[in-house]
Amino acid sequence: MIIYGSKDCPDTMACLAALDAQGTAYDFRDIGELPVLKEFLHYCDSEAVFAPVRTSGGIGIPLIVGDNGSLTLG
Repeated sequence: MIIYGSKDCPDTMACLAALDAQGTAYDFRDIGELPVLKEFLHYCDSEAVFAPVRTSGGIGIPLIVGDNGSLTLG
């Protein structure tokens, strides 16, 4: 599981804390790093799950990419 987010985002930090409490393994990718931001923006620009985020002007983090490729906005 991959989590895209920011350490400055309370929603991201709550998501990570919940996963830690459950003992769930994940790979955290901070969108504050340029290569990671490029990966994240690819999802934002191309995936239907981001349609409501695009229309509301939000960011869409945390983004959870499941091991099966599923996308969930947390």
